[in-house]
Amino acid sequence: MTEAETSRTGKRVLLAKPRGYCAGVDRAVQTVEEALKLYGAPIYVRKQIVHNKHVVQTLEAKGAIFVEENEEVPEGATVIFSAHGVAPEVYEQAKVRSLKAIDATCPLVTKVHQEARRFAAEDYDILLIGHEGHEEVIGTAGEAPAHIQLVDGPDGVDKVTVRDPEKVVWLSQTTLSVDETLETVARLKQRLPLLQSPPSDDICYATSNRQHVVKEIAPDCDVVIVVGSRNSSNSVRLVEVALDAGARAGYLVDFAHEIDDAWLAGARTVGLTSGASVPDELVQQVLAHLAERGFADVEEITTANERLTFSLPQELKRDLKAAAARG
Repeated sequence: MTEAETSRTGKRVLLAKPRGYCAGVDRAVQTVEEALKLYGAPIYVRKQIVHNKHVVQTLEAKGAIFVEENEEVPEGATVIFSAHGVAPEVYEQAKVRSLKAIDATCPLVTKVHQEARRFAAEDYDILLIGHEGHEEVIGTAGEAPAHIQLVDGPDGVDKVTVRDPEKVVWLSQTTLSVDETLETVARLKQRLPLLQSPPSDDICYATSNRQHVVKEIAPDCDVVIVVGSRNSSNSVRLVEVALDAGARAGYLVDFAHEIDDAWLAGARTVGLTSGASVPDELVQQVLAHLAERGFADVEEITTANERLTFSLPQELKRDLKAAAARG
């Protein structure tokens, strides 16, 4: 479609940046890929390495086997722990089964685990803001179960009980809605005025950045499409943030073919972004799908430039180095 034809249709896409892979996801996926090359298939992965259907299917095709628990991994085999982190007991189970464990936990999640251990050692009550049942929450809570209670959003505040209102701190899951977390903290502080905050914000930079750019574009959008999986907390949050910020409609899809043409009927501006565990090829497929339907004018809206990278897990780096030395 020519530029003149595009301007005649008046249809456009506002493409959010930053979007897609964050440093923690990139590291986790690379960990599985490098382990497969170094040790050979199969490599076992406890839980989904990241919450994305396409990524999991791609790694399965290369020889990764995804399991729910360590018991499903043959004794002595290699197991990779997902980016969401695990409780200490999971490491113990791995030792009992003589598993070679490689920890692909995102370093920003590891930071929250360290905070939990430190505050528990100082005998604080820890209020963990997060979603019940999410793998990251289970892993963090497992660091100090006797000290941690879950607060699942603002509505969970009234159920909180603490031993000493002067020794309470809040921590959070890294992939929450920034605004909802701030609202939860504000309500907690009404009840517990001496509530302490973590030394630095627990919500990760990538989650905050992706929500911020969606807030920028949403008021101009008839529809916002978020590429991401339903079990991806940060992807689900992006749809909510878009709607809260003024988008007329918002939808979550794993793949371009899931887009219903009815969503686009009468739309002039479509916003497009993707969750932190989504490879950009899936976004490009959505752009091609939209272009076929007249949305060929794409404007990328950038609110931050991300340059953070994380090195591979120590266990894997050590073995890669040894393999390189052997030639």
